[in-house]
Amino acid sequence: MVQNSAPTGKGEQIHPSAADHTRLALIRAGLKLFGEQGYDATTTREIAAASKSNIGSIAYHFGGKEGLRAACAEYIVETIRRITGETLARPDMMAAVLADPDMAAMALRTTLQRLVGFATAVPEAADMMHFILREMGRPTSALDTIYFGVFEPVHKQVCAIWAAATGDDAESERTRVQVFTLIGQVVYFRVAREAVLRRMGWQTLGPAEIDLVTTVAIDNVAAIVAGRRTTNGR
Repeated sequence: MVQNSAPTGKGEQIHPSAADHTRLALIRAGLKLFGEQGYDATTTREIAAASKSNIGSIAYHFGGKEGLRAACAEYIVETIRRITGETLARPDMMAAVLADPDMAAMALRTTLQRLVGFATAVPEAADMMHFILREMGRPTSALDTIYFGVFEPVHKQVCAIWAAATGDDAESERTRVQVFTLIGQVVYFRVAREAVLRRMGWQTLGPAEIDLVTTVAIDNVAAIVAGRRTTNGR
């Protein structure tokens, strides 16, 4: 786990060490190169150069290239868990959300907003997405880490929130597919970023463009939730 600066409770900050910085740089370089070139085509020398680290630091921190790939998967899990926010992380908040349809609908919008912001505005999201797509094509234990660490649990939680908001069955095929489509509309703006920019005539996805994407995505959720509530007699 990569350490971040944090308060000690005495007004002081714990700052990452040089070793922490090196470890994070190696993980980020691994994410980028494994995603762009593939695991087999990427050498430890390339990773060291991209991270501005000594080649021996890969073995020191991770035991080798395979260990670095595992650390990249763990980093993705930690990052996505952080992005989904407290609603999906704290049992006490989940209990409150699941008990109130309006709170559940708000939680859906908040989670989607955070995902849009990450997928469209954070450059590192592209490296993560490319890494995941590579793993989808040739699954390894890294995909297991990502799937069981974040994909399955987060999807289940969002399904439960969807059910609380709409009255649908949380584990029905319809609900599971519905949640996949909600997430998919966000992922598209990262995976097909260049196509989106060309079709929209945008130079980049800046604050105004991201606000528009977020507004449309949230409007979509609100409309579908309202429709499902009507269907379910809520």
